[in-house]
Amino acid sequence: MKQMGLDAYRFSISWPRLLPRGRISGGVNEQGIKYYNLLINKLIRKGLEPYVTLFHWDLPQTLEDDYGGFLSPQIVDDFWDYAELCFRRFGDRVKYWITFNEPYTYAVGGYVTGEYAPGRCSGWQRLNCSGGDSGVEPYLVAHHQLLAHATAVNIYKQYYQESQKGKIGITIVAGWMIPFSNESIHREATNRALDFTFGWYIEPLTKGDYPKSMKRGATGRIPKFTKEESEMVKGSFDFLGLNYYTTYYVKHFPRANNSSITSYLTDSQAHISPERNGVPIGPKGASDWLYVYPRGIRDVLLYVKTTYNNPTIYITENGIDEINNSTLSVEEALVDNMRVDYFYRHLSYVQKAIQRGVDVRGFFAWSLIDNFEWNSGYTLRFGLNYVDYKDGLKRYPKLSAKWFKNFLQN
Repeated sequence: MKQMGLDAYRFSISWPRLLPRGRISGGVNEQGIKYYNLLINKLIRKGLEPYVTLFHWDLPQTLEDDYGGFLSPQIVDDFWDYAELCFRRFGDRVKYWITFNEPYTYAVGGYVTGEYAPGRCSGWQRLNCSGGDSGVEPYLVAHHQLLAHATAVNIYKQYYQESQKGKIGITIVAGWMIPFSNESIHREATNRALDFTFGWYIEPLTKGDYPKSMKRGATGRIPKFTKEESEMVKGSFDFLGLNYYTTYYVKHFPRANNSSITSYLTDSQAHISPERNGVPIGPKGASDWLYVYPRGIRDVLLYVKTTYNNPTIYITENGIDEINNSTLSVEEALVDNMRVDYFYRHLSYVQKAIQRGVDVRGFFAWSLIDNFEWNSGYTLRFGLNYVDYKDGLKRYPKLSAKWFKNFLQN
């Protein structure tokens, strides 16, 4: 990182690594504390600012077993417990805290489609889930995430911020949406799709309540904030982290009037797709969901500026992947021209957004090195630096790492 000229590193603390039983009362793993202290201290010695995420989807199993994790309001107190431990033990050196990474992805992947832990969804979807209700549970989980976030921010601001002089925020997935056509029915569907993804979190954070379209679409199933909760959630951030990768087309997709089956996926009455009339929105990455549309990062930044009073923003993730092709030599795998082009174009559009007044303070590429990419495992490579899985995990800079170093120097 130092050789590349980076000045910051974003990483996540693992809740079960610090608190294997989920709570302070269950004991603190001091080896886990030591590990993160060593990492934080070395980053600072090398001139790298730590940006620390508290929850990146790894819940202590005990809390899942005891009361269902984020399905229960009990999680709010236990997250507070964990966050306070981190502030107390690391906050003298960590000046940038992110409470949650992509709470949307956790709620939908874990409780609608079942593709991520804890693998819950409605039985009628026949996805071999462990149980669940795709029309109720994602809204509960999102609600408790927001309350847990706001409680942690409240504690930080009340007891730690003045002495530690840090900032705290949250990272939201920020894919952009384009109407399938200029017909009003599709434009309205696009607004609903934005509400059901981005607005689901940013509206409570900036206005204290869920978008009206969500309350209509999920009537009786989306939880309500009390007056006190609304006031606590509203404004509970110093900055917003945005993760942008891709953009989708949206068309109106009416829900069957006589259907007794409810799901988050149909509540918005919007269908999203990377293709329009068989033509993709841009070149495809290795992941099924990732299509290259650089202008989208500018458009979402301008949307946030105009709709949500121009908050301070960090791009906390942006990047593209390739297939882990075992037939390529290491030398061949290092020539990642498509990634160079991806970053060049996206950073150009970030610059255009800044020139139009968007308050962007930083940019983090996903990712520094090839990594274990969730349920895709090691089949994908997102890294600026290549990891040789066959030879002791040796690391080699790809062309994109060299490009990034040159970009930062100039």
